[in-house]
Order: sequence, then structure tokens, then C-alpha cells
Amino acid sequence: MDHRSELVRVDTEGVARPVGVASGQRLRAQSGDFRLLPGPRHVVFMRFVGEDGARDADDGAIVRLAGEVTKPGTLCDIVALVAQAGWRGELLVLDSESSRSVFFEAGNAVAASSTVSGERAGEVMYKLGALTREQVDRVSAQVGKDRRFGEVAVEMGLLSRERVFELMAKQVEEIAYACLLVGDGMFWFLDDFDDARLPSRHAIAASGLLMEGVRRMDEVKYFRQRIPSEAHVPMRIAGRADPPAPLRRVLEACDGRRSVLDVGRACGLDEFDVTHAVFQLVQAGFVQIQPPLPTSVEAIVAIFNDAMRAIYVATEAVGQIDALRSTLAMYASTAGVYDVLFLGAGPADDGTLKEARVARNIVHIADDDPAGQLAEWLYDYAAYALFNATAVLPKADEQALTKRVHDALSQLAPRSTRSGE
Repeated sequence: MDHRSELVRVDTEGVARPVGVASGQRLRAQSGDFRLLPGPRHVVFMRFVGEDGARDADDGAIVRLAGEVTKPGTLCDIVALVAQAGWRGELLVLDSESSRSVFFEAGNAVAASSTVSGERAGEVMYKLGALTREQVDRVSAQVGKDRRFGEVAVEMGLLSRERVFELMAKQVEEIAYACLLVGDGMFWFLDDFDDARLPSRHAIAASGLLMEGVRRMDEVKYFRQRIPSEAHVPMRIAGRADPPAPLRRVLEACDGRRSVLDVGRACGLDEFDVTHAVFQLVQAGFVQIQPPLPTSVEAIVAIFNDAMRAIYVATEAVGQIDALRSTLAMYASTAGVYDVLFLGAGPADDGTLKEARVARNIVHIADDDPAGQLAEWLYDYAAYALFNATAVLPKADEQALTKRVHDALSQLAPRSTRSGE
């Protein structure tokens, strides 16, 4: 967010007026009577007290600590202080887009909540492989003001109460680690909390959370050099012996189609733990990391179209475009699938297909993995086109075209081709 949107101007008469959109929205949400507390020249600190001007229990929790977050890790010292002092209260961490709370008592994190969609109960359960996406959607549809996600999942028979308790503890940990990684925002430690706000109660040592959070901050920057995101795809390298026992289950889940996140779901590991395991496999030479696989029909066709344009341009430059079109038309008619796949979709004069029409056609010939099948069919077609094109190109042009097309088609390659098996 542009920080100018958060500006408030206080004039010489002491009247505060919002200058930006965000500041106006926040002030309107905070309407009421506030007490202006003493503070340094550059900070304004107000708290709600009501019309009588005196603080009472209904005016909100006492602010025991507050401050600015300016870089990841800023909150490590705060968590350490809270843990050592054994305070009971809520650590509230706010940035421009999200709000996270971790509730502490007697040196333990007992609960947590977050407005970040990926940190909510259903998403945590999905990422850990406890629920499918369809099950998460079904449970979410039944969640209400008095019915929490975990309770509904138990009522629907999808998870045991014990398993939900374990997963909720995992959610507390993930939210706590995310708080430590916030690099720009505000934190508040509010004295005490209402137990009714807690979805479940745990006893996770704050000191342990802090040490693990610091370890993750130190290590994740190294992981990202080799594994840019959870959407990237680890693929096995053929000819290698089995890795150490703790990594075998992760290696078995690396099938050339699953992303790092999906490997984690298959193994019941969170994002950090599965990334750590995959990183170890990369370092040891058991897997290599490929860009994210396209997941929609339109994205797959777009990649195919880029490759075909390059093939057609290069072939036309040497006067062999008509021969290539004829060869590909014969290939399509004898392969048994392209007649239906290409119906009304092309190929156009530049070799490309209409994305929307392919999306309509694929449903008539694919099974339960239309995107995966389409990727393989289009890969085969484009690979055959490249084979014929390079046969008529000068050596330098052949090498340049092969590299360009291979880089595009690597995202569509069948599993065995991508992994070198």
C-alpha cells in the first residue's frame, strides 16, 4: 500500500483530518471518544474510553506493549520477552493486508487466528493432506457463527476429534512463524483475552516456537535459491540409488507432476518441512526443480501456441512451411485424437489453436485429468513439428529453434520425458 494513503493531517488547532483513503477508512471504523495519551513528539497514541473519559473494563484490553515492525524477525525479542515474563495476553500483528493474533499464557502459545486465507483451518488441513479441496469446500459451506471448521469436519465424519486437535496445533505454529516473518507493520501486546475467542486450547512452548521460527528464517533464504516457490515441481533424476530413509517417502511422491505443495500434501508435511526435504534431495542430486506446471487448459494451449509460432516462423523463413503443414495434417489425422481436439480450433496459419475451443473439445475425449492429457497430446504434436522443422533448417537456426521450443515445451512434457527416465 502507498503510505501516503495512510496520512492524517493535524492542523494548528488540533483538528485531525484524513488525507488518504486508507486513513479515512480507519478513522471511520474507530469512531467514538478516545483519550489522548502522553507520548513523544512524533507519535500519537489514543485509546477508547467512552463519553465519561474514564477507562473501564468495557473499553478494551490494556496495551502492555506496542511498536513498529520494520523487518522480518523484529518480533523475536517481543516473543522472547512474553515467554520469559509468562504474560497472559494477545500478540496482535497488523500489516496493510492482514491481521494475525497469537494468544499466550504462562510461557505457552495457547491459540492463534489469522485473516490470511492460506492460514485458516481449512487451508492448513488441505496443505497437510488431511482433507481434499472438495472436502474443504463442503465443510466451509456449513461453517457459521457458532460452528467452527474443525467441529463441522468432525460432525461430517471427515476427521476424528483427535486429528482435528493435532491440526489446530499445527495451525497455531504456522501463524506464529508467519508473525515472525512480517517485515512491515505494527504489533500490539494486549493484556489478557477472552477464552471464548479461542477455537481450541493448546500448550506450545513459546521458546520452542521462537527457536524454530529463527531457524526457518535463516534457512528459507537458502531454499529459495533452488526452490523458488511451493508451486515449482521436483522431478526425479533417473539412475540414483535410494536416498536416506527419512527422505524416501518424499522422493516417492515426486512424480514429475506434483508441485512442492502437492508433495507435502501427499506426505502430510507443511510447506517448510517439505521444502526442506526437497532441498536436501536437490542438494544430493536425487531431484531437479522445474517451473510450475500450467494447471488450466487455456494456459497449456498458450504455451503450445508460443512454441508453434516459433516453429512456423523459422520454417517459413526457409520456404518449407507448406511441407510442414502437410506433414502435420497427416500426423493429426492418423494419431486418433487430434481430429476431435482441433475441431473448430485450428491450427491457424501460424500453427496456433483457439484456447476456448480446445477447452470445449477436451471434455469429450479426456478422462479425469484433462489438463494432464492435453499437455501430453500437445507436447507430442509440437515435438513432432519441431523434429520436422529442424530437418530443413541450417545448423545455427536449428540449434536456436530447438532451445527456444524446448524451454517452452518442458512445461508440457510427459512425466518420463521431464524426469529423464
